[in-house]
Amino acid sequence: MPDYKEKLEELLEIVAQEGASDLHISAGRPPTIRLHGRLTPLLKFGMLNDETASGLSIALLSEDQKEYLYNKKEVDLSYTHYDRARFRVNVYFQSNSIAAALRLIPSKISTIEELEMPPVLHRFTTPVQGFFLAVGPSGHGKSTTLAALVDEINHTRTEHIITIEDPIEYIFTQDKSIINQRELGRDTKSFSSALRAAFRQDPDVIMVGEMRDIETISTAITAAETGHLVFATLHTNNASQTIDRIIDSFPPAQQHQVRSQLALTLIGVVSKRLVPKIDGGIVPAMEVMITNSAVRNLIRENKVYELDLVIETGADQGMISLNRSLANLVRQGVISMETAEMYSLNPTEMRSIAER
Repeated sequence: MPDYKEKLEELLEIVAQEGASDLHISAGRPPTIRLHGRLTPLLKFGMLNDETASGLSIALLSEDQKEYLYNKKEVDLSYTHYDRARFRVNVYFQSNSIAAALRLIPSKISTIEELEMPPVLHRFTTPVQGFFLAVGPSGHGKSTTLAALVDEINHTRTEHIITIEDPIEYIFTQDKSIINQRELGRDTKSFSSALRAAFRQDPDVIMVGEMRDIETISTAITAAETGHLVFATLHTNNASQTIDRIIDSFPPAQQHQVRSQLALTLIGVVSKRLVPKIDGGIVPAMEVMITNSAVRNLIRENKVYELDLVIETGADQGMISLNRSLANLVRQGVISMETAEMYSLNPTEMRSIAER
């Protein structure tokens, strides 16, 4: 019988050595890594058939995780490669075989500067209460952004920090703060139940890996309202869409109240894209919305569609639109105009800013 475990570890070593972000194992193609944002097949391993893809994927799992996979048809987990690298993993069925997607989690938590993010993000680590959201497409650094902010608090403030994750990604080393990390399935049954329990655990800072349902969103807003600093992620494209998504997830009768709560608690929204550079590698392009009195009034008055203008004209307060961020990278010769247009939500406007 083939030693799938040994072959799997060989693949993970390549990911770690090459600095790839992801590994895909799926029948009908070679193992494939994502390097600088581009999928690259590892041709020397040859085409994977159903048996090999399934064998490599199952080699990631404990007996309990295998049972969960066969019952639920997919399973999330974290996996450690020889104490050298950690991976966030999803194993799933496809076309009656088993596949896996693995995301490399860097062992070191990078700082805001190391991630090349705007210095204004430091301000989100100083409030004692409020609601901060990191948003954007999957795989564009939402978790990495939150980890940088939480770890800065860890090194600068004496707080009790609770994280709720699925699975745990970055492992924090406690410094000035106490940090307790809870993983879905292993340490708690759901985001919402862990959030409710957090009220009885004397937290100062709560990090919610993902807001997946109305109960989690509602409890997170309440936590921010009752004196906690709450960090969370959401799969939305920008600040205005994020606020609309949160409000629209509630029944119409509750939306006015949620608008008022958001206006009161929200301290900022950051949307991030990891964009391929001309000379290789990736660079972040970011929208940063800082909640000021104008933003609060627009949320309260249900005029979220006007937020883009507030962000575009709020540069003196540290705000930046995604288009301006992309246009600046084009002007600096870091990314091409074609790449910027691909990542922009309004390419015509972006090109106009870049060419001024």
